[in-house]
Amino acid sequence: MHVIVYTTTSDIDEARNISSYVVKNKLAACVNMHPISSIYTWDGKAEEDSEMALSIKTTSDNFEAVSEAIKSLHSYDLPAIISWEIDGDKDYLEWISDSVRKK
Repeated sequence: MHVIVYTTTSDIDEARNISSYVVKNKLAACVNMHPISSIYTWDGKAEEDSEMALSIKTTSDNFEAVSEAIKSLHSYDLPAIISWEIDGDKDYLEWISDSVRKK
């Protein structure tokens, strides 16, 4: 099964660091980075920040390893780590599978 793991980071440097790590270590085939504006609750009050959103394309077998990598490299106390199953072009999904480490 193929998944996109979604997380946000504080800035482009952190986004690149996490993205490079998961791709170079074959935990993900590709990472898309997007600048976003976020409004959220933290410590009981509403906050607003500019962040980078990451869409990490991988397999469900690699979710835990990607999650652990994000946690170890991330500056946030509680980074968002969310995944959802994806379907799509057979050749593209095969490329994702071929690009990541197998368990």
